[in-house]
Amino acid sequence: MDVEDPGLWEDLFVRDVDEKPAQFVRPADTSDPTWAVYEHGSYLGTVKADQAGSETMWRSAPTRETHRRLDDAIRALRRPPSWPRERAQASGWARRLLADDSLIALDVETTGLTDAYAVQIAAVDRRGAVVFNEYVQPDAVLEPAAVAVHGITPDRLAQAPAFAELLPRLTDVLHDRVAVAYNAAFDRGVIERELHRRHQGDAAAADAWLSRVWWEDAMVPYSVWRGLWSVKRGVYRNQALGGPHDAVADARLIIAKLEQMAATPPTSPW
Repeated sequence: MDVEDPGLWEDLFVRDVDEKPAQFVRPADTSDPTWAVYEHGSYLGTVKADQAGSETMWRSAPTRETHRRLDDAIRALRRPPSWPRERAQASGWARRLLADDSLIALDVETTGLTDAYAVQIAAVDRRGAVVFNEYVQPDAVLEPAAVAVHGITPDRLAQAPAFAELLPRLTDVLHDRVAVAYNAAFDRGVIERELHRRHQGDAAAADAWLSRVWWEDAMVPYSVWRGLWSVKRGVYRNQALGGPHDAVADARLIIAKLEQMAATPPTSPW
């Protein structure tokens, strides 16, 4: 629908969500912005638009959840039957991590998205206390798009130490500990790239250093826990961390997401 106000939407319409059409039918006994949702004639559930200030929120039944986007409400209705079990597994994973005294959350802000180098590295412990927080002189081009995201300018990094200077302290912080990151492959890849540069391309030295860290990725388990199913890809859609792109704040947000997942009752109402 092209009309912004859901209250003005038609009684019957079709909307593609992840390239699969969903049919919306307003019940005959109401004029509220409420629609029953069908796929190929099979009933998925019901969605209703609620105003929260200036924002439209979408409530879905039978999940009893609220979503900022109608497409996400449909993705929730499309969850596979295995989701309650998979969600419970994600919650158990989070509880096990939080029970590990060696746990730290790590976040790295970078020069860009491709072949990036670090401009800020931070780690917090299980309780959110900062155990490492340093800006890094990247000795590489700092892409304007990256600056627009995290706000770390070349001037801010002019007097920052190089990665090699920070490596002894970072080694003390990370080695023999569980490090959880959001999209861990990216953060680990940045550290690996820095290690390669530090060791002049010696892959064995970099691998030996990285092998002493137990890496965990929170993005996929959190995406499973949210359970927004993409029929196009056949997987749960990855969820943005949603932080301010400050390494300390984002690392603390990872801990908060683990706590949110861990707090889910073993028996879910869904």
